[in-house]
Amino acid sequence: MSSVAVLTQESFAEHRSGLVPQQIKVATLNSEEESDPPTYKDAFPPLPEKAACLESAQEPTGAWNNKIRPIKASVITQVFHVPLEERKYKDMNQFGEGEQAKICLEIMQRTGAHLELSLAKDQGLSIMVSGKLDAVMKARKDIVARLQTQASATVPIPKEHHRFVIGKNGEKLQDLELKTATKIQIPRPDDPSNQIKITGTKEGIEKARHEVLLISAEQDKRAVERLEVEKAFHPFIAGPYNRLVGEIMQETGTRINIPPPSVSRTEIVFTGEKEQLAQAVARIKKIYEEKKKKTTTIAVEVKKSQHKYVIGPKGNSLQEILERTGVSVEIPPSDSTSETVILRGEPEKLGQALTEVYAKANSFTVSSVSAPSWLHRFIIGKKGQNLARITQQMPKVHIEFTEGEDKITLEGPTEDVNVAQEQIESMVKDLINRMDYVEINIDHRFHRHLIGKSGANINRIKDQYKVSVRIPPDSEKSDLIRIEGDPQGVQQAKRELLELASRMENERTKDLIIEQRFHRTIIGQKGERIREIRDKFPEVIINFPDPAQKSDIVQLRGPKNEVEKCTKYMQKMVAELVENSYSISVPIFKQFHKNIIGKGGANIKKIREESNTKIDLPAENSNSETIVITGKRANCEAARSRILSIQKDLANIAEVEVCIPAKLHNSLIGTKGRLIRSIMEECGGVHIHFPVEGSGSDTVVIRGPSLDVEKAKKQLLHLAEEKQTKSFTVDIRAKPEYHRFLIGKGGGKIRKVRDSTGARIIFPAAEDKDQDLITIIGKEDAVREAQRELEALIQNLDNVVEDCMLVDSRHHRHFVIRRGQVLREIAEEYGGVMVSFPRSGTQSDRVTLKGAKDCVEAAKKRIREIIEDLEAQVTVECAIPQKFHRSVMGPKGSRIQQITRDYNVQIKFPDREEAPAHGMEPAIQENGDEAGEGREADPGSPRRCDIITISGRKEKCEAAREALEALVPVTIEVEVPFDLHRYIIGQKGSGIRKMMDEFEVNIHVPAPELQSDVIAITGLATNLDRAKAGLLERVKELQAEQEDRALRSFKLNVTVDPKYHPKIIGRKGAVITQIRLEHDVNIQFPDKDDGSQPQDQITITGYEKNTEAARDAILKIVGELEQMVSEDVPLDHRVHARIIGARGKAIRKIMDEFKVDIRFPQSGAPDPNCVTVTGLPENVEEAIDHILNLEEEYLADVVDSEALQGHMKPPAHGEVKAPSKGFVVRDAPWTASSSEKAPDMSSSEEFPSFGAQVAPKTLPWGPKR
Repeated sequence: MSSVAVLTQESFAEHRSGLVPQQIKVATLNSEEESDPPTYKDAFPPLPEKAACLESAQEPTGAWNNKIRPIKASVITQVFHVPLEERKYKDMNQFGEGEQAKICLEIMQRTGAHLELSLAKDQGLSIMVSGKLDAVMKARKDIVARLQTQASATVPIPKEHHRFVIGKNGEKLQDLELKTATKIQIPRPDDPSNQIKITGTKEGIEKARHEVLLISAEQDKRAVERLEVEKAFHPFIAGPYNRLVGEIMQETGTRINIPPPSVSRTEIVFTGEKEQLAQAVARIKKIYEEKKKKTTTIAVEVKKSQHKYVIGPKGNSLQEILERTGVSVEIPPSDSTSETVILRGEPEKLGQALTEVYAKANSFTVSSVSAPSWLHRFIIGKKGQNLARITQQMPKVHIEFTEGEDKITLEGPTEDVNVAQEQIESMVKDLINRMDYVEINIDHRFHRHLIGKSGANINRIKDQYKVSVRIPPDSEKSDLIRIEGDPQGVQQAKRELLELASRMENERTKDLIIEQRFHRTIIGQKGERIREIRDKFPEVIINFPDPAQKSDIVQLRGPKNEVEKCTKYMQKMVAELVENSYSISVPIFKQFHKNIIGKGGANIKKIREESNTKIDLPAENSNSETIVITGKRANCEAARSRILSIQKDLANIAEVEVCIPAKLHNSLIGTKGRLIRSIMEECGGVHIHFPVEGSGSDTVVIRGPSLDVEKAKKQLLHLAEEKQTKSFTVDIRAKPEYHRFLIGKGGGKIRKVRDSTGARIIFPAAEDKDQDLITIIGKEDAVREAQRELEALIQNLDNVVEDCMLVDSRHHRHFVIRRGQVLREIAEEYGGVMVSFPRSGTQSDRVTLKGAKDCVEAAKKRIREIIEDLEAQVTVECAIPQKFHRSVMGPKGSRIQQITRDYNVQIKFPDREEAPAHGMEPAIQENGDEAGEGREADPGSPRRCDIITISGRKEKCEAAREALEALVPVTIEVEVPFDLHRYIIGQKGSGIRKMMDEFEVNIHVPAPELQSDVIAITGLATNLDRAKAGLLERVKELQAEQEDRALRSFKLNVTVDPKYHPKIIGRKGAVITQIRLEHDVNIQFPDKDDGSQPQDQITITGYEKNTEAARDAILKIVGELEQMVSEDVPLDHRVHARIIGARGKAIRKIMDEFKVDIRFPQSGAPDPNCVTVTGLPENVEEAIDHILNLEEEYLADVVDSEALQGHMKPPAHGEVKAPSKGFVVRDAPWTASSSEKAPDMSSSEEFPSFGAQVAPKTLPWGPKR
């Protein structure tokens, strides 16, 4: 059921008439009031004055009389006292600690109030609570409950008073508990007890008890009485609009509850003070008795449908009859079938009441208009506009539309209903004549495609054909589509929708398998790439699977040909992605990674850019040596070769190819590469590269230091031979901490076992899950023997012994510093042996070792070696000027760390010495000595800040010193012509910075004012030759560029009429840009604003051959242009916009189709109809014919539109309003005579502050008289 109701000005006024008159104040200005402005005192009422007399104080003194309520502070502070005898926590060692403090913190956190505790002289507790009122009250309740001892008391009050103590929703009880800081327990309604239990402090209990008794006493004063009165007489007691009962309630202060007409109860309930209640009951009884004697009844029949008009809105009509005639009208309930209406009242008034009842019943009528349900929307109009026109004229008419029914129901005053019915019938007749509808069946699967994205398709059809298209929702699975509107538009929309549907039926769906890893790449960032594909193939719908489904199927749907084209395009894209995602791993020795990266990442960046690949290096703290290259296969191979060549150049790296049958490769690699990894580790970390599985190649590449490569080759061939004959494998287990001991220092122990037995022993790698497993591979007898030897060693390690040795206490610190790092290393290397040094402070040299016997012995031997090294330690000084220290250290101290590791020494650099301030005085001499050491410094001796200290064994220190001195940078000079310096430096120094990063040197170019040809290169001796060669190579490149630049600067002038220049340039420079790119030249047109330049000269700059080719291309265009003709055609200016189209789309299409140029006149041109067409003669003729045909077609529409405009109502012109006078008042202070004294603005009497007492103004000589 749907209905439309419009609120009109009249109905709004009628609605307002039900309000109390005092609530409505309508200010209407008649002509007199408009001409008579208000007085200044009316517009700006004065502030009240403090009058001595009571009368003046009681009188209202204008709008300012309302008392301003003072603003209360939101934060309050209250102090609570807990006497000593009531304190819960008396026995405390220190005040402010223990349980009491914890409770206070909890209360502060829970309530948000701030607590401060203090102890009085009598040992009572004072608590100051600050915060918002609610928080303070909650905190007070918690303090009483948790810091004060609790007592309890019971208060007996009548059971019926309990609900008044609880209050509405328990609010009164909560408020009482907060105020008194007590807990009040009220028995449940089913409990017969009348005892209320109060728990809290004595003071709180007394307060709560008093409050409860007070509530009970108040209720004792009140009484309730019920009076039985026949239901028929209730309206007389209530009076019209309940006024009579309202007066009684106001006069007696008694609450009177009369049951509403819908409730069948007859008793009237009185509540209030006993005396007033008795008065109210007496008055009601009197009214009841009187009406019972005087009234009589009559019954009349009124149609059931007219009952609601007799009742009126909210029963207003019944109240109106009661008020006018004093007669009560009883209407049967709506669910009853009875049509009898009973009138009750005094006999002489019944006739008048009956007349009014029939008048009310017949004042309204119900009528219906036949109208097809599909027209209802058009009758209502957009946003109810059509219906609003009717309801505004006849506001009392209610119009109801029932969904699915072909009728409209009208209800209201008879005359108004008849007028409205005529209007709606004429509207329906008009709509039936000019509107039509059609229903078509289209498979519901295609509905959402007909609608289009965000309703684009269906909205276009609606707007184009001016129709309404109703497509059922997906949930209904209905095929029926309804089109409504103009008959011609309906047929056109039907045709287009059926065409779209048939096209969709001919669509094809294709599943394309694309690996899910490529989906995100194809979609692109923020969907950019997929948007390009969709724009290229707009008729194809591309659906990617949800990433969570892990599916590779991409669905394409659309016309067969378009789907095929899109499939090929996407397959090509995927092929490129597959080609670009080829990946290879290159093992490179860890120490060379920094050289591959280069200074500031220069080397790796260059390789990435030139090979167009992605290169990922392992993290610095990672043990991995593998560099991963991703991209096209050929590019990856090229990048791999470059990286390997860098490694080969930096170290003595050999590369050997070994031929091993492909069928043995998997067995040689071993499970998860364990076997091949053991060979690589044993042979100094060489890299062994097997060919890709399935390639059929037998070549295995071994790369590394030459000696290690030979060793690895021998082992690999031996292993391959074993695998070809017969291979046997055994697994044994040993604790991981034993592995290093079993391997021995530098692999000595395990090598001995391998050499004696000929078997290969593989220990687990760090990433292996089973760390206990040791695998032995080889011939069976060799494996068995190796197994026996290893098991014997493991058995010895399982026998734990304890031993001790003596270590001089001065060496103890070396073992325990850095959190016992040396001891940890010994434990890891020698089977987890525990070494215990005596505690610091105890004068003992005894060191205890605990572990396997062999491990303990080996650990003792290692400790003795360390002590021997410590005792043999010397300190050597190495003098290197301080300015070279940073270079010697290397990035992040890497070079120094390498020397420290290689030579097992400690290196200490001196503190930096700041340069002495300019003009600083020399140190003062005392007793004839220098201020320093008392001796003169040797001018030839090195400064203290230049001396680097090296500690360790003598031979190691010497070697480390030589390594440090080799790191001191040296300088060479290179001759480079001065005019090339700026090109070597490059834009913002990028060129020279790139060279410095690549060769790890510093290049110093002299200042321009020196005009010097010498460039200085500073760096390590090993890098200088490469840097010099690189610089000279760059010089050669620059000289070649200079020669090329001279050849490129050839200029050629072409004479072309200026009128052809725009055509040669083309739209947005498209034509000239094409010539520039094709012939690699620069083309300059003359400046139109420069009168000194010849306007017909075009300058071409570039290689001589290229400039001539570009000239020929320009002259060819000019030749074509000279053959063209221009014709003016008169074209009605009213159709210009239609021919041009949105953003010039239509006219561009015409120009492209006929290969002509069409120019429309500018606004303000002398002839607005003149259009110029330029092109080849035959093309111009065809284009003119086409646009003249278009003019004829469009002009017919224009004429129709203008005729229609002539019949339409012209827009109303607003009346010219008189200029506003502004706000005008009479008798203002500024219009008063000059004799009147202006108010004193500094006076607090004349300008008092809000809410403050106004002090009378006093004078030095007493009050004013």
